[in-house]
Amino acid sequence: MKRKPLSGTRILVGRARHQASALSAELRKQGATVLEIPFIEIRAPRSFRPLDAALKNLRHYDWLILTSVNGVEAMWERMEKLRLTKADLQHLRIAAIGPATRSAIEKRGAKVNVVPREYVAESVVHSLRRRMRGKRVLLVRAKVARDVIPRELRKAGAQVDVIEAYETIAPPASRQRLRAALKNPRLRPHVVTFTSSSTVRNFVALLEGPRALRNLAGILTASIGPITSSTLHELGLPVSMEAKKFTIPGLVRAILTATAAGRGPLLVTPAQSVRYPR
Repeated sequence: MKRKPLSGTRILVGRARHQASALSAELRKQGATVLEIPFIEIRAPRSFRPLDAALKNLRHYDWLILTSVNGVEAMWERMEKLRLTKADLQHLRIAAIGPATRSAIEKRGAKVNVVPREYVAESVVHSLRRRMRGKRVLLVRAKVARDVIPRELRKAGAQVDVIEAYETIAPPASRQRLRAALKNPRLRPHVVTFTSSSTVRNFVALLEGPRALRNLAGILTASIGPITSSTLHELGLPVSMEAKKFTIPGLVRAILTATAAGRGPLLVTPAQSVRYPR
Protein backbone atom coordinates (compact mmCIF):
# COMPACT_ATOMS: atom_id res chain seq x y z
CA MET A 1 0.00 0.00 0.00
CA LYS A 2 1.31 3.43 -0.98
CA ARG A 3 2.42 5.53 1.97
CA LYS A 4 0.30 8.65 2.46
CA PRO A 5 1.96 12.09 2.86
CA LEU A 6 1.11 12.51 6.55
CA SER A 7 1.62 8.92 7.67
CA GLY A 8 3.46 8.89 11.00
CA THR A 9 2.46 12.46 11.81
CA ARG A 10 0.31 13.21 14.86
CA ILE A 11 -1.74 16.40 14.55
CA LEU A 12 -3.74 18.09 17.29
CA VAL A 13 -6.94 19.77 16.07
CA GLY A 14 -8.33 22.37 18.46
CA ARG A 15 -11.45 23.57 16.64
CA ALA A 16 -14.79 23.64 18.43
CA ARG A 17 -16.16 20.11 18.76
CA HIS A 18 -18.96 20.55 16.19
CA GLN A 19 -16.54 22.07 13.65
CA ALA A 20 -13.52 19.79 14.01
CA SER A 21 -14.70 17.04 11.67
CA ALA A 22 -13.93 18.79 8.36
CA LEU A 23 -10.29 19.52 9.22
CA SER A 24 -9.81 16.15 10.93
CA ALA A 25 -11.27 14.25 7.97
CA GLU A 26 -8.97 15.99 5.47
CA LEU A 27 -5.90 15.30 7.63
CA ARG A 28 -6.85 11.64 8.08
CA LYS A 29 -7.27 11.27 4.30
CA GLN A 30 -3.63 12.24 4.04
CA GLY A 31 -2.61 9.61 6.60
CA ALA A 32 -2.29 11.75 9.75
CA THR A 33 -3.16 10.51 13.21
CA VAL A 34 -5.56 13.15 14.52
CA LEU A 35 -6.20 14.03 18.14
CA GLU A 36 -9.19 16.32 18.75
CA ILE A 37 -9.13 18.48 21.88
CA PRO A 38 -11.26 21.63 21.49
CA PHE A 39 -9.58 24.89 22.47
CA ILE A 40 -12.81 26.77 21.90
CA GLU A 41 -16.44 26.37 22.87
CA ILE A 42 -19.30 28.36 21.37
CA ARG A 43 -21.85 29.76 23.81
CA ALA A 44 -24.89 31.96 23.53
CA PRO A 45 -24.42 35.57 24.65
CA ARG A 46 -25.76 36.61 28.06
CA SER A 47 -28.74 38.15 26.32
CA PHE A 48 -30.23 37.90 22.84
CA ARG A 49 -32.07 41.19 23.26
CA PRO A 50 -29.67 43.30 21.12
CA LEU A 51 -29.67 40.71 18.33
CA ASP A 52 -33.45 40.29 18.46
CA ALA A 53 -33.94 44.06 18.36
CA ALA A 54 -31.70 44.37 15.31
CA LEU A 55 -33.45 41.52 13.52
CA LYS A 56 -36.85 43.03 14.18
CA ASN A 57 -35.58 46.21 12.50
CA LEU A 58 -33.85 44.65 9.48
CA ARG A 59 -35.84 46.92 7.16
CA HIS A 60 -33.76 49.87 8.38
CA TYR A 61 -30.43 48.35 7.25
CA ASP A 62 -28.77 48.47 3.85
CA TRP A 63 -26.00 45.94 4.47
CA LEU A 64 -25.54 42.80 6.57
CA ILE A 65 -22.00 41.57 7.31
CA LEU A 66 -21.36 38.09 8.69
CA THR A 67 -17.86 37.05 9.67
CA SER A 68 -18.23 33.38 10.63
CA VAL A 69 -20.36 30.29 10.27
CA ASN A 70 -21.12 30.55 13.99
CA GLY A 71 -22.57 34.00 13.43
CA VAL A 72 -24.74 32.71 10.60
CA GLU A 73 -26.06 29.84 12.72
CA ALA A 74 -26.79 32.09 15.71
CA MET A 75 -28.54 34.69 13.58
CA TRP A 76 -30.78 32.21 11.76
CA GLU A 77 -31.73 30.49 15.01
CA ARG A 78 -32.98 33.84 16.35
CA MET A 79 -34.74 34.60 13.06
CA GLU A 80 -36.66 31.34 13.37
CA LYS A 81 -37.70 32.15 16.94
CA LEU A 82 -38.85 35.58 15.78
CA ARG A 83 -40.65 34.00 12.79
CA LEU A 84 -38.56 35.92 10.29
CA THR A 85 -37.74 34.39 6.91
CA LYS A 86 -35.33 34.95 4.02
CA ALA A 87 -37.92 37.34 2.60
CA ASP A 88 -37.02 39.73 5.42
CA LEU A 89 -33.46 39.83 4.04
CA GLN A 90 -34.26 40.40 0.37
CA HIS A 91 -33.65 44.15 0.46
CA LEU A 92 -30.23 43.72 2.07
CA ARG A 93 -26.87 43.41 0.41
CA ILE A 94 -24.89 40.75 2.25
CA ALA A 95 -21.14 40.40 2.73
CA ALA A 96 -19.52 37.17 3.97
CA ILE A 97 -15.91 37.02 5.12
CA GLY A 98 -15.10 33.75 3.31
CA PRO A 99 -16.40 30.74 1.39
CA ALA A 100 -17.52 28.75 4.45
CA THR A 101 -19.58 31.70 5.71
CA ARG A 102 -20.99 32.30 2.23
CA SER A 103 -21.96 28.63 1.93
CA ALA A 104 -23.73 28.72 5.31
CA ILE A 105 -25.72 31.80 4.24
CA GLU A 106 -26.64 30.40 0.83
CA LYS A 107 -27.80 27.11 2.36
CA ARG A 108 -30.40 29.17 4.17
CA GLY A 109 -31.66 30.67 0.94
CA ALA A 110 -30.09 34.13 1.11
CA LYS A 111 -27.93 35.72 -1.59
CA VAL A 112 -24.37 36.81 -0.83
CA ASN A 113 -23.25 39.88 -2.75
CA VAL A 114 -19.65 40.27 -1.59
CA VAL A 115 -16.89 37.85 -0.58
CA PRO A 116 -13.45 39.48 -0.30
CA ARG A 117 -10.40 38.07 -2.04
CA GLU A 118 -8.70 37.39 1.26
CA TYR A 119 -10.73 36.12 4.17
CA VAL A 120 -9.75 38.70 6.79
CA ALA A 121 -11.35 41.87 8.13
CA GLU A 122 -9.02 44.18 6.20
CA SER A 123 -10.10 42.63 2.91
CA VAL A 124 -13.77 43.03 3.84
CA VAL A 125 -13.15 46.73 4.42
CA HIS A 126 -11.29 47.06 1.11
CA SER A 127 -14.21 45.42 -0.74
CA LEU A 128 -16.88 47.62 0.85
CA ARG A 129 -15.32 50.99 1.65
CA ARG A 130 -16.46 52.79 -1.52
CA ARG A 131 -20.07 51.65 -1.06
CA MET A 132 -20.55 52.75 2.53
CA ARG A 133 -21.26 56.49 2.56
CA GLY A 134 -24.69 57.08 4.07
CA LYS A 135 -25.40 53.37 4.49
CA ARG A 136 -26.60 51.61 7.62
CA VAL A 137 -24.76 48.37 8.34
CA LEU A 138 -25.54 45.44 10.63
CA LEU A 139 -22.41 43.50 11.66
CA VAL A 140 -23.18 40.19 13.40
CA ARG A 141 -20.17 38.64 15.12
CA ALA A 142 -18.64 37.11 18.26
CA LYS A 143 -18.53 38.92 21.60
CA VAL A 144 -14.76 39.41 21.37
CA ALA A 145 -13.55 40.35 17.91
CA ARG A 146 -11.22 42.79 16.16
CA ASP A 147 -12.70 46.24 15.55
CA VAL A 148 -11.23 46.73 12.07
CA ILE A 149 -14.52 46.42 10.19
CA PRO A 150 -16.72 48.79 12.24
CA ARG A 151 -13.93 51.34 12.72
CA GLU A 152 -12.97 51.57 9.06
CA LEU A 153 -16.52 51.47 7.68
CA ARG A 154 -17.52 54.30 10.01
CA LYS A 155 -14.59 56.29 8.64
CA ALA A 156 -16.02 55.59 5.18
CA GLY A 157 -19.32 57.19 6.17
CA ALA A 158 -21.41 54.22 7.30
CA GLN A 159 -23.50 53.88 10.43
CA VAL A 160 -22.47 50.48 11.82
CA ASP A 161 -24.35 48.53 14.50
CA VAL A 162 -22.17 45.78 16.00
CA ILE A 163 -24.26 42.96 17.46
CA GLU A 164 -22.87 40.05 19.49
CA ALA A 165 -24.50 36.77 18.45
CA TYR A 166 -22.31 34.36 20.41
CA GLU A 167 -19.21 34.17 22.57
CA THR A 168 -16.26 31.80 22.73
CA ILE A 169 -14.64 30.34 25.84
CA ALA A 170 -11.84 27.90 26.61
CA PRO A 171 -13.56 24.59 27.50
CA PRO A 172 -12.57 23.66 31.08
CA ALA A 173 -12.79 19.95 30.26
CA SER A 174 -10.01 20.32 27.70
CA ARG A 175 -7.39 21.45 30.23
CA GLN A 176 -6.61 18.02 31.68
CA ARG A 177 -6.89 16.26 28.31
CA LEU A 178 -4.42 18.68 26.73
CA ARG A 179 -1.87 18.34 29.51
CA ALA A 180 -2.17 14.55 29.49
CA ALA A 181 -1.64 14.41 25.71
CA LEU A 182 1.49 16.54 25.93
CA LYS A 183 2.97 14.26 28.59
CA ASN A 184 2.16 11.01 26.78
CA PRO A 185 4.79 10.09 24.14
CA ARG A 186 2.17 8.10 22.22
CA LEU A 187 -0.22 11.05 22.01
CA ARG A 188 2.13 14.04 21.97
CA PRO A 189 1.47 15.82 18.67
CA HIS A 190 4.05 16.77 16.08
CA VAL A 191 1.81 19.64 14.92
CA VAL A 192 -0.85 21.79 16.59
CA THR A 193 -3.32 23.54 14.28
CA PHE A 194 -4.76 27.00 14.96
CA THR A 195 -7.77 28.23 12.98
CA SER A 196 -8.40 31.61 14.64
CA SER A 197 -6.92 34.02 17.15
CA SER A 198 -9.41 32.69 19.71
CA THR A 199 -7.99 29.18 19.40
CA VAL A 200 -4.52 30.57 20.09
CA ARG A 201 -5.56 32.59 23.14
CA ASN A 202 -7.61 29.75 24.58
CA PHE A 203 -4.81 27.23 23.98
CA VAL A 204 -2.47 29.39 26.06
CA ALA A 205 -5.19 29.84 28.69
CA LEU A 206 -5.71 26.07 28.92
CA LEU A 207 -1.98 25.68 29.59
CA GLU A 208 -2.29 28.48 32.16
CA GLY A 209 -0.01 31.02 30.58
CA PRO A 210 3.42 31.37 28.94
CA ARG A 211 5.37 29.46 31.60
CA ALA A 212 3.42 26.30 30.77
CA LEU A 213 4.40 26.67 27.10
CA ARG A 214 7.78 25.20 27.91
CA ASN A 215 6.01 21.83 27.61
CA LEU A 216 5.65 22.46 23.87
CA ALA A 217 9.34 22.29 22.91
CA GLY A 218 9.72 20.46 19.60
CA ILE A 219 6.08 20.81 18.53
CA LEU A 220 5.28 22.69 15.31
CA THR A 221 2.42 25.13 14.83
CA ALA A 222 0.17 25.42 11.77
CA SER A 223 -1.71 28.71 11.32
CA ILE A 224 -4.70 29.34 9.06
CA GLY A 225 -3.58 32.87 8.17
CA PRO A 226 -1.75 36.09 9.06
CA ILE A 227 -4.12 37.30 11.79
CA THR A 228 -3.86 33.98 13.61
CA SER A 229 -0.09 34.03 13.07
CA SER A 230 0.10 37.53 14.55
CA THR A 231 -1.65 36.29 17.69
CA LEU A 232 0.75 33.35 17.94
CA HIS A 233 3.70 35.77 17.82
CA GLU A 234 2.00 38.11 20.28
CA LEU A 235 1.77 35.30 22.84
CA GLY A 236 5.33 34.15 22.32
CA LEU A 237 4.63 31.20 20.02
CA PRO A 238 6.39 30.57 16.71
CA VAL A 239 4.64 30.03 13.39
CA SER A 240 6.03 26.90 11.76
CA MET A 241 3.69 26.98 8.74
CA GLU A 242 0.94 29.31 7.51
CA ALA A 243 -1.83 28.74 4.99
CA LYS A 244 -1.58 30.82 1.81
CA LYS A 245 -5.34 30.57 1.35
CA PHE A 246 -7.05 31.24 4.66
CA THR A 247 -9.36 28.21 4.66
CA ILE A 248 -9.38 24.67 6.07
CA PRO A 249 -8.19 23.23 2.72
CA GLY A 250 -5.51 25.93 2.67
CA LEU A 251 -4.33 24.90 6.14
CA VAL A 252 -4.14 21.24 5.11
CA ARG A 253 -2.17 22.27 2.02
CA ALA A 254 0.32 24.18 4.18
CA ILE A 255 0.91 21.09 6.31
CA LEU A 256 1.31 18.92 3.20
CA THR A 257 3.76 21.42 1.71
CA ALA A 258 5.84 21.38 4.88
CA THR A 259 5.84 17.58 4.81
CA ALA A 260 6.90 17.50 1.16
CA ALA A 261 9.72 19.93 1.91
CA GLY A 262 10.98 17.55 4.59
CA ARG A 263 10.31 14.48 2.41
CA GLY A 264 8.62 12.64 5.22
CA PRO A 265 6.58 12.94 8.40
CA LEU A 266 6.74 16.19 10.30
CA LEU A 267 9.06 14.81 12.94
CA VAL A 268 11.01 17.66 14.47
CA THR A 269 14.78 17.46 14.15
CA PRO A 270 17.17 19.40 16.42
CA ALA A 271 17.59 22.00 13.66
CA GLN A 272 13.83 22.52 13.48
CA SER A 273 13.23 22.44 17.20
CA VAL A 274 11.04 25.26 18.40
CA ARG A 275 12.09 27.31 21.40
CA TYR A 276 9.27 28.46 23.63
CA PRO A 277 9.44 31.15 26.30
CA ARG A 278 10.65 30.12 29.74
